[in-house]
Amino acid sequence: MSPPSIGAVLRAASDRLRTVTPTARLDAEVLLAHAAGQSRSWVLARGRDPLSEAVAQRFDELLARRIEGQPIAYLTGTREFWSREFHVTPAVLIPRPETEHLVEAVLERLDGDSPCRIADLGTGSGIIAVTLALERPAWQILGVDIDSAALTVARDNAVRLGANNASFLLGDWMSAIADGATFDCIVSNPPYIAADDPHLHSGDVRFEPAHALVAADNGMQALGRIAAQARTRLRPGGWLALEHGCEQGPATETMLRQAGYANIGQCRDLAGHVRVTLARRSEEGHP
Repeated sequence: MSPPSIGAVLRAASDRLRTVTPTARLDAEVLLAHAAGQSRSWVLARGRDPLSEAVAQRFDELLARRIEGQPIAYLTGTREFWSREFHVTPAVLIPRPETEHLVEAVLERLDGDSPCRIADLGTGSGIIAVTLALERPAWQILGVDIDSAALTVARDNAVRLGANNASFLLGDWMSAIADGATFDCIVSNPPYIAADDPHLHSGDVRFEPAHALVAADNGMQALGRIAAQARTRLRPGGWLALEHGCEQGPATETMLRQAGYANIGQCRDLAGHVRVTLARRSEEGHP
């Protein structure tokens, strides 16, 4: 019996995936391309070609893991962010489009030609730190994370993408940064999901590191700690930029106002939800 064609394999895999994901056909194409070591366009152009036994075996293994619910990004080891391909592992969160709004907000508010110093707290895979470094070569970016495995991923992404102005440090938020070091901007996409949130039991988040997702105080603890620590580490007029949950905009704004920040503004995602809140340390520099 001749081996099945690529097109037939994709149709069968799509049928098996329909109960798992709304993007069954796309998932099948991406996984088959990864198994074959080729691009998705290569797969689509060769629907009538037979699939080799070795590729079929690799594809079946990936398909079984996807049917279990494992995220595509962890199966392929990559995810696109800001039109660049980043490596990801189960040690880090999977990059999401919402975080691009955070990057965009920082780029809009700081002078791209000035030698700014930026701290990215909870850097994870380094998508924020590396993207800012590549978009603004005059800036110096410091990514901080409490997880050494995450920092390995971040450093790999920085080296592979050529972000020579990004460096990384192991630590708990600001605690590992040298006393007296100050920044023009502190940015973070911290844990902000409440421990009892039902979304933690569905989709990709089931496989992502819980410490990077969940925070106490109804998801506000990490946001509050960062805001408190950042006040004395921002230069006068410096910006604090935070990503948060789609229902946490009012609470984040109130927290920052009570902490003494000024010029508080918020950015919405494409669905109209407030997902980023920014605030500024007063020009006078009072802590």
